[in-house]
Amino acid sequence: MKKTLYTVSIYTENNIGLLNRISSIFLKRHINIESLTVSNTEIENVSRFIIVSYITEEEVRKVIGQLEKQVEVIKAYYHTNEESIYVQTALFKIKSKLLFEERQIQNIIKKSNSQIVTVSPEFFVIQKSGRKEEIEDLYQELLPYGIMQFVRSGRLSVTKDEMKISEILQKQLN
Repeated sequence: MKKTLYTVSIYTENNIGLLNRISSIFLKRHINIESLTVSNTEIENVSRFIIVSYITEEEVRKVIGQLEKQVEVIKAYYHTNEESIYVQTALFKIKSKLLFEERQIQNIIKKSNSQIVTVSPEFFVIQKSGRKEEIEDLYQELLPYGIMQFVRSGRLSVTKDEMKISEILQKQLN
């Protein structure tokens, strides 16, 4: 079977040690996690893990089954890129003198639809949200000028189709 990039969404109660148990399911199956994000959801006391991995559909179905056996997991789903709307966010820290001495930096910022979030005498910080490829392109453009620091978030995603996830989760919580 062909490996595909899947986004696994896991709705859970927020308990200590759950991240370890979730990641061990991937570890035991020798599945690399490309991206991991955890946040609150629209439902009080429910968290959502978003895990991105290159795996086969058979593997992702088995992972979902294992995840749903965890007591704190309310529901788990998987989606392809085509079924999702997704972005990542990155921060680039650059020396301030380049902002004023290299006009090309300003052109790069404008062309990439990024924004400057802070400026100090020593550095400035650019924020870019978008697809992973867009962030990597901006990274490559800024690299020759010297990047002091770089960080990229995990994937944030919602499904294109209506899932009525709040209703589904409320029913399972009651």
